[in-house]
Amino acid sequence: MNLSDNMRGALLMNLAMLVFTLNDTCMKAVTQTMPLFQAITLRGAIATAGLVVIACVTRQFRLWPGPRDAKIIAIRSVAEVAGTVLFLVALMHMPLANLSAIMQSLPLAVALGAAVAFGDPLGWRRMTAIGIGFVGVLIIIRPGTEGFDVWSMMALGSVLAVVVRDLAARSLSPGIPSLTVAVWASISVTVMGAAVALVEGWQPVTMVEAIWLGVAAVNLIVGYQTVVMVMRVGDIGFVAPFRYMSLIWALILGWMIFGSFPDRLTLLGSGIVVATGLFTIWGERQKSRRSSAVAGLPDH
Repeated sequence: MNLSDNMRGALLMNLAMLVFTLNDTCMKAVTQTMPLFQAITLRGAIATAGLVVIACVTRQFRLWPGPRDAKIIAIRSVAEVAGTVLFLVALMHMPLANLSAIMQSLPLAVALGAAVAFGDPLGWRRMTAIGIGFVGVLIIIRPGTEGFDVWSMMALGSVLAVVVRDLAARSLSPGIPSLTVAVWASISVTVMGAAVALVEGWQPVTMVEAIWLGVAAVNLIVGYQTVVMVMRVGDIGFVAPFRYMSLIWALILGWMIFGSFPDRLTLLGSGIVVATGLFTIWGERQKSRRSSAVAGLPDH
């Protein structure tokens, strides 16, 4: 079956959400006994080394891209660091449910940003699906009623930074390998983690912690590559809603690894998120069939 660019983007986004959730699961486990920024630094060092090796073996690494792409990569890397720092600082001072609720506005923010920056189509049906998916997210998270304070503003700043990061990848020249972008992103976050770790403190690493960090780094390597690739395939407005799948993966991994089972409202919200994703896929499939019919080509 020949997949459209949008369908390839959807599959890549699902993979990205899975590996990033696996990475988060490992980091949650290791940071129970290790300082956060030490974990970020060590994970980043492993991930960066792995990315560089893969890039050299596949000959897909350009250390110094052209001036235009270098500027875009720099902007994207700064946005990557800013998003990480703002997210972690907000996480230290506000309930996770509230922060997660704010961060799940990313699909809508990215889709709207793409519509403004690149003129991507965003019809009322797709907009409605995104909105319904966001309602499902709110049902899952059920944020509290605490006031909208400076930490919430930092969370919104993290959303903005990630939007800039993702839209910047869209502007890269086709000849720039995704691995090049991923390497620079990994280096940037690792340097940031090391700088903060000098202040936060450092401790010896146990074998169990090393295993958690190694698994996290492997998933981060895959995640860095897929998150760049996904923003360069298909319409962002179509692909962005599949970020919601991170919640589904989190439910599954939370039950498997930490033994937490979702309640009925969480399952209801998850069902809504899945349903909107399936609706979006169905709409893309119908569009592909109509296009194939007009061109006189088979749709599979």
